[in-house]
Amino acid sequence: MRLEMRLAAFMVCFGISWVSAADPVPDKGEEFLAFIKAQGAAMRANDQPPADAAEWQLRRTKLRENLLKAWGGFPETPCELAPRKLGEIQRDGYRVEKLIFQTRPGVWMTANAYVPDKAKTEKVPAILHVHGHWAGAKQDRVVQSRCIGSVKHGFFVLVVDAFGAGERGIGEKLGEYHGEMTGATLFPIGLPLSGLQVYENMRAVDYLQTRPEVDGKHIGITGASGGGNQTMYAGAFDERFGCVVPTCSVGTYDSYLGAACCMCEVVPGAVRFTEEGDVLGLAAGRGVMITSATRDAFQFSVGEAKKTFARVESLAALFGKPDGVKHTIIESGHDYNQAMREAMYGWMTRHLKGTGDGSPLPDPEIKTEEPESLRCFPGDSRPDDYLTIPRFAGAEARKLLENRKAPDSLDAWKIEKTVRLKALDEVLGATIPRATKTTSGPELTEGETVTLSFESEPGISLLVKLRGLSEASPPKIKRLAVLLDLEQSSDKTLGSDQANKLLADGWAVAVPELRGTGRLALPSDKIGNASDHNSAEWSLWIGRPLLGQWTWDVRRTLDVVSGRLEKLPPDVMVVGNGTSGPVALCAAALDERITHAVTVNSLASYVTDEPYRNQRLGLMVPGILRDVGDIPHIAALIAPRQVTIVGGVTGGGQTIHGDDLLKAFRVTQDIFAKQSVAGRFRVRPDGVLSDDGEAK
Repeated sequence: MRLEMRLAAFMVCFGISWVSAADPVPDKGEEFLAFIKAQGAAMRANDQPPADAAEWQLRRTKLRENLLKAWGGFPETPCELAPRKLGEIQRDGYRVEKLIFQTRPGVWMTANAYVPDKAKTEKVPAILHVHGHWAGAKQDRVVQSRCIGSVKHGFFVLVVDAFGAGERGIGEKLGEYHGEMTGATLFPIGLPLSGLQVYENMRAVDYLQTRPEVDGKHIGITGASGGGNQTMYAGAFDERFGCVVPTCSVGTYDSYLGAACCMCEVVPGAVRFTEEGDVLGLAAGRGVMITSATRDAFQFSVGEAKKTFARVESLAALFGKPDGVKHTIIESGHDYNQAMREAMYGWMTRHLKGTGDGSPLPDPEIKTEEPESLRCFPGDSRPDDYLTIPRFAGAEARKLLENRKAPDSLDAWKIEKTVRLKALDEVLGATIPRATKTTSGPELTEGETVTLSFESEPGISLLVKLRGLSEASPPKIKRLAVLLDLEQSSDKTLGSDQANKLLADGWAVAVPELRGTGRLALPSDKIGNASDHNSAEWSLWIGRPLLGQWTWDVRRTLDVVSGRLEKLPPDVMVVGNGTSGPVALCAAALDERITHAVTVNSLASYVTDEPYRNQRLGLMVPGILRDVGDIPHIAALIAPRQVTIVGGVTGGGQTIHGDDLLKAFRVTQDIFAKQSVAGRFRVRPDGVLSDDGEAK
């Protein structure tokens, strides 16, 4: 239980209440979870174990391809490791080295190597230990304990800090959390933290195989919680691992849909193509031992782990290695405690040394070090230019944009626009047939407000509120403004100064509520700086980022309003306030019924060197910078229709003033000019939306 009290951030992994698919939906705030669960269940409805080895080989190949695609691919040519030893501690029977090595150009992994004295005269098997969300990362005493136990059992041990954790945080103090809006900076560049961790752990194996003390053909990996997820993915993907021991981490993807977990555990779109059983099944027969705790969270529970183990066990049997897998269940809470360590020692000994029957081996005497003494960069000695997650994301984003050449002619732009629009639709989810009929519900009139209810798609019931309609039947209107605001209810938006000014100038105003927001917001959705953490995370798992779902809701709103009016007026303006800005731009890019898109004090660029602040996690679409472009590129897709940018903010939440905002949207200006409609794109850095729908 001591682990459960160590770090508040660790509660991200298991501290959220669970609502099962069989439970009744208690209120509108839970409707979204029921929808996500139904989507996930439909995606995996036809899951069956492979009939034979040949079928598994085909599935295995496709699964590896899909995982690699979800992770954004790995570098074709690994960079030099360029390892450096920065210090050493000598202990009885072993020494601890403080190391750094390069995993990608300019990205340095901090590590400790526990080297047994016996390795001076003979090669020994090695274990890569990966930490979870412990405050001290590789330095934490819980993590140290299994490293010391392993080295005393004769293994060479390498323990590493995950990207953004331990010594690799934004700041230099230990204890930083690399999830929520820090890890979110990686999604737009298409390199999620889960994939970066797999690749870095593969580079750790590269390093182990350079060590003269290591028997490079006998390497294992283990970790708990988030480290258990690292263990599963790296152990499954890298076949150099001959023993794979994920602890307090294995469950099912289905169980993740309803829990709160770290961004480092999210594999975008994974539910579309697999379940955990097949992922871990990639390592079946290579010494897989799942360790579960009886008092763990639902997503890591014994019951969920048994579902995955059943698939792994069947695959091992398919290849004649039924004794190569094991499920160990320990009476405990979420931890990596003595009983778990002892089970790991025995299993590793059997599969890496070829001795014993895999039964637990006793813990040796363990005396941990002061965490600070194990640091590669103690105190504030880390280089000022050390590449953190946001800095890496920012650098990679700039490379992507620098490599995107501007079209040299109008014809070239038309071709490129078609490609980008298709890519935008795909990264946003692209799962709903566009001809799907909108199901409308009751209509309610209260004073001057008409409320229309409708089903945006099966399982998602929404409302749109209208004001400014004439008394004619059907109402005759010349201009329609659709106002979006993810941060407040539709009633507040409809009663805002913005809405009242537009109404006074003759606009009809429609305010839709978008799923998971306002009245439909989920309880306990916020984690850290991500107000929509859980709903956004679940959406990523099923391959439908919230930005795509919100974009769809806006388009369905137009369908519903069009039905109420018999047809839409010639002028349809969509205004995205604050975090809603990208929603307005995406909707306008994909729907030509929108004649004017406006953003007000919204995100001007996905590119950032710091964690996102005052933004929605749901806006962070995997690969959008790589496949489509930045916010200004999305705005350019709306041309020749009208776009107005009223103010803007950076990813870090700072206001962009004056010429800086104009420069940020230079690419948009160029595209509008190329189409001879330069006057239809306007930037008002410090303006407000006026009562005629323009900016001042």
